[in-house]
Amino acid sequence: MSKPGLGFVLGKFMPPHQGHVYMCEFARNYCEKLVILVCSLPNEPIPGELRYRWMKEMFPDCTVLHETRDLPQEPVGEDPEFWRIWGEVVHKACHKYNKYTPDVVFASENYGHKLAESVGAQFVPVDINRTARNISGTAVRNDPFGNWDYIPQVVRPYFVKKVTLFGPESTGKSTLATELGDYYQTMVVPEYGRTYTETFGPEVDAADLMNIVAGHQASVAAAKRQANKILIEDTDPVMTAVWSDMLLGKRDPWFDSFQDHSDLYLLCDVDIPWEDDGTRYFKDEESRFMFFKYCEDELIKRKVNYCLISGSRSARFIKAKWAIDRLMCGNN
Repeated sequence: MSKPGLGFVLGKFMPPHQGHVYMCEFARNYCEKLVILVCSLPNEPIPGELRYRWMKEMFPDCTVLHETRDLPQEPVGEDPEFWRIWGEVVHKACHKYNKYTPDVVFASENYGHKLAESVGAQFVPVDINRTARNISGTAVRNDPFGNWDYIPQVVRPYFVKKVTLFGPESTGKSTLATELGDYYQTMVVPEYGRTYTETFGPEVDAADLMNIVAGHQASVAAAKRQANKILIEDTDPVMTAVWSDMLLGKRDPWFDSFQDHSDLYLLCDVDIPWEDDGTRYFKDEESRFMFFKYCEDELIKRKVNYCLISGSRSARFIKAKWAIDRLMCGNN
């Protein structure tokens, strides 16, 4: 049985979910070639350029295009201008294949009838009753974690919450990060500064600190794809800025421009004994308290969401879990 030559799918994909994936997989198996048009307007909840990149990554063998013009979104009655405008959008999208119109138009909404008719194509309905995938972009936006299984892996990093263990050395950050990662069954980004100094030695300069930042950011980007709703970070670039102040007495201007803050910082207190593991710098009590004050002042200055974590190991875990659960419920 021969397939139609060119198919067309139109959507906002805000965000792309497994219902969209099902429709696009259906479409590219139904026809020889498929055009997917991502439509966006300014100031929508999720940037259109990001949705376009997601769809391109998920469907590399399709032609994915992006329409950003401020076009009418809803027809008023049977307004012929509405369908003429959108018919021209479809025609433009098909030019790559030297065609004026697609052979088939796919949609999971009834508007597909009229859109296909306006361009002289056949309408192919896809799961209009949502039997295969009962999900919507609105439902995902309103409750991403409740609908986590419906979010494609490439999209999940957008919704992942970052939780950062913050504070001076030897305050139990790495231990607590591991415990939280195990409890929430998610990824933990290890302290890249430790990896770096264990590899190249403890003497660091400004260039080394920027290398540490680069390594940390690459680690976060890699781990977010595999994170389960939250990502636990053992320090971040904000912490590296404080390290720069402590070690060098100054910081690169880049640090003050950094704004990709975590959703929650867990500030670990210095109320536990200092332990020498061969890579630590500040042992005396005065330096530890000064380091802690630098950390707290940095978080206050940046006006970020943070929680003080102190007490015994078990008390720290309980307090950290309480703060994270509040974050995940939207009560930060």
